[in-house]
Amino acid sequence: MIPVTMAEPGKNVTVRKITGRDEQRQRLAELGIVMDSEVTVVAQIGGNLILQVKDSRIALDQTMANRILIG
Repeated sequence: MIPVTMAEPGKNVTVRKITGRDEQRQRLAELGIVMDSEVTVVAQIGGNLILQVKDSRIALDQTMANRILIG
């Protein structure tokens, strides 16, 4: 498994694991980022990511994005 920050922009990926404290995992779940969900990396700007999750685009800083592992 690798962090989503290593995925190529424009590529669909599947979330396999979310690390971090309970509050951080809960916040990502509220945004729709849960295990086995499909997300698309829209853009990567200075290590920060824009992800397409269902019908929404979400911006995450590099620290939070590194908690999302894909496989």
